[in-house]
Amino acid sequence: MKNLIYTSLLMVSGIIFAQEDPNLEAIDQQVEATYFFENGTIHQIGKFKDGKLDGKWISYSENGDIKAIAQYKEGVKNGKWQFFEAANIIKEVDYNNNNIEKIKIFNDNPIADSN
Repeated sequence: MKNLIYTSLLMVSGIIFAQEDPNLEAIDQQVEATYFFENGTIHQIGKFKDGKLDGKWISYSENGDIKAIAQYKEGVKNGKWQFFEAANIIKEVDYNNNNIEKIKIFNDNPIADSN
């Protein structure tokens, strides 16, 4: 299970740098970067500060669903990362200074339907 999560984390991290021609916008002391799929929909959006990933980064699928939410602090993975997968499964990874502290897996499928 950890291998699957590590693979997902590497994939999300690598995607940030694999795409070309982001849309860049200066906001206060940061630069907001928006990366797009070939079809024009947003693939990732997040901020850089002093050339390093900083704050919240959101990754989307081509149809606009949120696939992952990541947190960085001065280029380092820090805080709660969430991965949204099929069948309402959410994987949550807590980072502290690039180190994994805790992994949780949630499945929000209802046990019974009240209808």
